[in-house]
Amino acid sequence: MNKKNNNLVYLIFLMALTFSCVEKKSSEKEVTKAHFSSTPKADILKFTSGIRAIFQDSKGNYWFGSHNEGISYYDGKTFQYFTTKEGLSDNQIRSIEEDKNGNIWFGTAHGISRYNGVDFSNYSYKTDVPKLEWNETSGDLWFNAGEKDGINRFDGEKMNYLIFPKPKTNDPNNSYGVTDISEGTDGKVWIATYNALFMYDGKNTKSFDHEKLELKENENLHIRSVLADSKGRIWIGNNGIGVLLMENEKAINFSDKNGLINTFSSKNGNLSPAGTLEHVFVIEEDSEGNIWFGDRDTGVWKYDGKNMTNYTIDSRLSKPMIWSIYKDNRNNLLFGMASGGVYIFNGKSFDKKF
Repeated sequence: MNKKNNNLVYLIFLMALTFSCVEKKSSEKEVTKAHFSSTPKADILKFTSGIRAIFQDSKGNYWFGSHNEGISYYDGKTFQYFTTKEGLSDNQIRSIEEDKNGNIWFGTAHGISRYNGVDFSNYSYKTDVPKLEWNETSGDLWFNAGEKDGINRFDGEKMNYLIFPKPKTNDPNNSYGVTDISEGTDGKVWIATYNALFMYDGKNTKSFDHEKLELKENENLHIRSVLADSKGRIWIGNNGIGVLLMENEKAINFSDKNGLINTFSSKNGNLSPAGTLEHVFVIEEDSEGNIWFGDRDTGVWKYDGKNMTNYTIDSRLSKPMIWSIYKDNRNNLLFGMASGGVYIFNGKSFDKKF
């Protein structure tokens, strides 16, 4: 081989090595770590911007995600606080989960954070054109992708961005940003977005939009919550038209059927009067099979299978809105308020817990 060819081979090798290093560096940039030695601590939960997420980990510790003040961790004695200063992706916390290794994951308004007990690893939302189909991915950790038309799924090593199959009647102005996720006892994952509900059974993905849910012309979807309950029913909470109940892929307007839609309702985001169930931001099932609904304007409702009961959690609160309802490891039902406190249901009324 002559000198010219030797130089060409060396040049190709150098280019390949450089490209490989760039690719590795680019991949590593997906995760950035921020270590902290100490963070603020307090004897009380100090959040005032609303409790958007509640989670109790496998060790019994509580985690509270706020609307814009970061995270609070409660070990049974003191509250410790984490914000972007300690490494969080963002101070608005939308979901909290734990993986099989005990890491705590936070879905935020701008990225995903993982806490390993020492420091945070931050993952940016992956919204590239996906290389994998839905059924080619794995993992039990699902996260919103901002206002993008898809969802992030972590497979243990990387985030996979999966695009929703848009309904055929799709309006280009519709938003498919994820608002809630619920997994049924049958393993099906139900994903709520503003303008459609999606179901993934491990192989196929289905969409349920205005037409599939057989809504009236003046009923506009604006989904904020979803629950797949222990009986296989799917409860869909809307901001404007109340609760939809779907069984065997057939839906009814549960709020309307139970007389909980105001006769003069505009069926949008306007303020609703007492005695209505029109703006449902969270749904949960308790250990006895009762279904609980958190309404923006009218407090919390309980459905026992026959009757609906409306509760005022605390008349002294500036806002009646419930951001989160969570069943902890002892089957206590906790309610995260827009005013910042956390209440517990004692069987008849509500006590402030945190």
